[in-house]
Amino acid sequence: MISVLFAVLTAISNGSASVLQRRAAATVPDSDALHLSLIRQLLRKKVWLAGICMVIVAAVCQAVALATGPIAVVQPIFVIELPSTLLIAGYVFRSRLPGTAWYGVAAVTCGLALGMACAAPGGGSETVHGLSWVPALIGTVLFEAVLIGFAQRTRGNTRAALFGLAAACSYALTAALMKDAMARLEEGDGIVKLFASWQLYGTAVAGVGALFLLQNALQAGSLVASQPMLTLGDALISITYGVTLFGETIRTGWWLVPQLIAVGLIAAGCMELARSPLASGSTPPKPRVQ
Repeated sequence: MISVLFAVLTAISNGSASVLQRRAAATVPDSDALHLSLIRQLLRKKVWLAGICMVIVAAVCQAVALATGPIAVVQPIFVIELPSTLLIAGYVFRSRLPGTAWYGVAAVTCGLALGMACAAPGGGSETVHGLSWVPALIGTVLFEAVLIGFAQRTRGNTRAALFGLAAACSYALTAALMKDAMARLEEGDGIVKLFASWQLYGTAVAGVGALFLLQNALQAGSLVASQPMLTLGDALISITYGVTLFGETIRTGWWLVPQLIAVGLIAAGCMELARSPLASGSTPPKPRVQ
């Protein structure tokens, strides 16, 4: 229950950060893509800095969630980040979500519930054994290189989607490294072993890389293009890491059919929600008084 609670808090913080960062990144010209000048421009924007604060809060909550639960349970819960953020934003700004957005909320929520119930993730170890990290890191680097290479040859929403998937892969890697690092706290001299582990510093590097790729995804195109790739990519790649690195289990066989239906529901819901004015950092127009 602790891991689920902190996973929900992570989702809320991450969703808020994405909207704030999208609002800031959308004002940066395309010429700054994949350049450090993109970060320099964003550092001057208070909205972006507020988004970074939410990223830090999310990182702390995620560390607690991963230290107390399987990665295949924790990471998929993050798909609720967009609907939860829009609901909170609508309450804070006293703006009603469009009727279609509520269908998006229902689709994401039902998709998550269906997927988790059918996959029934669990089990596994707290740490990665032996040299299992070597092929995982090589495969991740190659996958990221292919995505970034294709993204550089495209423009608009296609580029945003590719960068969004690349960011998702980096976030999933960050979670896997973080879980492996946090397991050191349970050993004798836990704090010493935590800071002596390469996984802790790998978490920082992967996290910074994920943040940089996310800014490029948000700057390249609409949230409708980047958010589904980011949300689903993070969940699915994290489950892959959980199964291959930590030995966690999920149901297969005919259970894959409802799991695919769940993925479709989540993707459709994310696309619908990402079209909402609140998701792009603005508020919908208030109804006219008759």
